[in-house]
Amino acid sequence: MTQISKDMKIGELLQVDPNIAAILMRAGMHCIGCPSAQGESLTEAAMVHGMDADKLEIQINEFLAAK
Repeated sequence: MTQISKDMKIGELLQVDPNIAAILMRAGMHCIGCPSAQGESLTEAAMVHGMDADKLEIQINEFLAAK
């Protein structure tokens, strides 16, 4: 089973599974296609958007586990 960590870059997350983009967009992170966002960690991107990186990490890992 593949798992991600909140320290991974957004670009790395999307390489694990492009469908992670939908999770991030539903959370309000609409700039995931932006070149600068690709180099930010999930933690950094969550902080910029006022989100909880731990919660996003759990949601993404639950999604990956269900596949």
